[in-house]
Amino acid sequence: MSIVCNLRKIIEYRGCSSMVERQLPKLHTRVRSLHQLHCILKLSAKLKVITVSINGEPRQFPENTTVAALIDEMGLTGKRIALERNGEIVPRSTFATRQLAASDKLEIVVAVGGG
Repeated sequence: MSIVCNLRKIIEYRGCSSMVERQLPKLHTRVRSLHQLHCILKLSAKLKVITVSINGEPRQFPENTTVAALIDEMGLTGKRIALERNGEIVPRSTFATRQLAASDKLEIVVAVGGG
């Protein structure tokens, strides 16, 4: 079994989000030994995961995830969206600096054009 497959199973077990999963192809080219895998796993053990509610659905993200990273993860970068966090509108100008916290309740609305 490849090192990347082992790492993927550990990430799934720990409940990490797909943000980490997207990094696996890059790791495949970098991880060449079990020692390197051990070092990566030691770092991932320090990774804390938080659960937030997005439009009523629970999702997990690494601690210190910003709203901008969340928007990117959801594939909404560049789209016209409105985001409410715990009942308050989050200004777009603060997306890059506003961090998610455990148990945040987010509502995201995507504007759809048409005529």
